[in-house]
Amino acid sequence: MDIHIFWEGPYGIDDLPGLRTYERDYGIYQVYGHHPLYGHSVLLYIGLANDQTFGVRLNQEGWLYGTDPYNVQFYVGRLAGRRAVTYEEWGERIKQAEKLLIYAHLPAFNTSNTKSIPEAYVLRNRVFNWGAYRSLFPEVSGDRYTSRFNHICEEHIYSYERVLE
Repeated sequence: MDIHIFWEGPYGIDDLPGLRTYERDYGIYQVYGHHPLYGHSVLLYIGLANDQTFGVRLNQEGWLYGTDPYNVQFYVGRLAGRRAVTYEEWGERIKQAEKLLIYAHLPAFNTSNTKSIPEAYVLRNRVFNWGAYRSLFPEVSGDRYTSRFNHICEEHIYSYERVLE
């Protein structure tokens, strides 16, 4: 399934109250800021605002109380496409996209979905990032992170060895 996400930002701490429009402020978000090991302005976290708006969810995570709260930046991503989807389908797509983006990008503060991801959950899913997607890959394919194409690597290595003989 192709999942298209349109990203907007950056938003700062002071912008969070404006991200509470109950008709449209749900989806995936990215958080950028300082990390003591990785430096300034790096991808720290990817999260999901599903049953609450971006503004409410981001306030709950305590970004205001970090070491440099006014240099934290947020990017919000909303499901995009040409056809409307049901609430259930929207929820499933946004969850799959979040899991796949975390696994592919390994944000510094995410702990779940970083070591493994169920193949059945991401198989044949692709996430396309549009707009202000910042440090994310423009496209992430779930197939890339499964064993579906392992045989190609084995065939390529075998072919290469035959050429050397």
